[in-house]
Parts: sequence; C-alpha cells; structure tokens
Amino acid sequence: MIAAVRKQKILDVVLEKKSATVVELARMFNVTNETIRRDLTDLEKQGKLKRSYGGAFVQTGVGNLVATDVRAEAYVDSKTAIAQICRHFIHNGDAIFLDNSTTAFFVAKAIQGMRLTVLTNNLMIVNLLAKSGSIHLVCTGGDYTNEEKAFSGNGAIRMLENYYVDASFLSCRSLSLEHGVTDSTEIWTAMRQQIIRRSAKNFIIADYTKFNQTSYTYICNFNSVYAVVTDRPLNEAWRSSLSEQGCILIDGQRTLETLVRERPDLVVED
Repeated sequence: MIAAVRKQKILDVVLEKKSATVVELARMFNVTNETIRRDLTDLEKQGKLKRSYGGAFVQTGVGNLVATDVRAEAYVDSKTAIAQICRHFIHNGDAIFLDNSTTAFFVAKAIQGMRLTVLTNNLMIVNLLAKSGSIHLVCTGGDYTNEEKAFSGNGAIRMLENYYVDASFLSCRSLSLEHGVTDSTEIWTAMRQQIIRRSAKNFIIADYTKFNQTSYTYICNFNSVYAVVTDRPLNEAWRSSLSEQGCILIDGQRTLETLVRERPDLVVED
C-alpha cells in the first residue's frame, strides 16, 4: 500500500473511532510502529488530527470519546497546571472524589503526600494512590471498562449513594455557555451527575481545548459548579456568565492571589 493511501485510511479510522493507538494502527496496516508515527506526524502537520505519544485523536463530533491510553499523553502541560491549581483547594483531612478522567489522574499525582480520603472510580488513580500511606482510598467498584480504565454502571452509582465528599474534581468532553457541561457517553455522565449531588463543592477541570463545544449528553449547568479550572484565559463572555451563575473561574490569567483578593472567603492551601 502506498503511503498516501495508507495515510488516508489511517485518517478514516481515526475520524470514525475518534482515537486510535499506534499499536492497533500498525497491526491493522501491517507496518511498523515507527511508520505509523511518521504518518501521524504528517497528518498532524496537515491539521487533520492531534497526536499523542500513544496514538492520535480528533476532537470533533458530539459523540467523541477518546481512549484513555491516547488521552493520557495529550496536553500534559495543561493537565499538570490544572492539577497544581486544584491542589490549593484540597486540605488535609478532606474527603474528595476524583473521576475517571486523565486530568483527575494528574490531580491524584499532585496530592500523593496529603492526608485525605479519596473516593474514585478510576483504576489508574487506585493503582497510584495505593502506594500512599497517608491516603484512605475507596474505589466505587462496578462494571470495569478497559478502554476507560474505570468503573461505572448501576453498582458504582448505588455505591456513591453511601458517601458525601467535601469536593469533587470532574472533567468532561465539552463546555459551552449555551449548553453547559456535556460529555460523550451516558455511563460517565450518570457517574458525574451522581457525585455532583453528593459533593459540597464541584470543580470542573478542563483544558483549553474543551471550551465552546457541545457533546452528546448533558451533565449539569454552571450553577451546580463551584469552580471551573482551566489552563488558559477565557474571554469576558465566559467570565461574566459564570459569575452570574455563582461559579468561580480560574483560567490561567486569574491567579490564585488575585482570586483570594476578590474572594477573601476562599480558603486555599499554601
């Protein structure tokens, strides 16, 4: 198969599935991993997809669910910055929920030395925090999904009915001023809606690529959200709309120092 034809077929696969790993594409087209990486690099230069270390993905479509293996290596700097901000809103002694997002995994990395109760449906977070002697770790259980490396379903949702947490840290597929916080699939939406009802403060953690888009299922509006944390400045429309709905915006331009001056009632960790 000539390279141009292979690249088009690779793009067709990624557009249909929304994401694909280097390994599965190499197997599919019977070429080496390095060949696939070169093809993906070329396609990214053409603006047709986004690369991560483990594969490639696209962000179009309301039903877009990118595999965890691919998402984990995407926008690492953004997720690290968001996690460091979230760390200031988590206090020793808190009980928190971390969802199945890769951004929440970065929050877990930032809190490993703290004294906390952490409730999660994310197997990667369980494996990470199981090594910490200072964290009381609780996993929801439920139906395990290997692609997402997380637990969901009725069992997980019923388990959440037994708990309340001080704060939840939830990601999503998209955020829109018109349509609120949305996601790609109903199973993860149901998990997030349940914990929103069981949490004193809900933080939506989302990198800059997720704004001004709408996905398949509705999670909540911003009046149910304590704060939106992202890594790049949002425009005035976002600022005024979230403020009207009682939601704090921390967006890379509004520093913690500025926020504390504006909201002296906030308690943040040093």
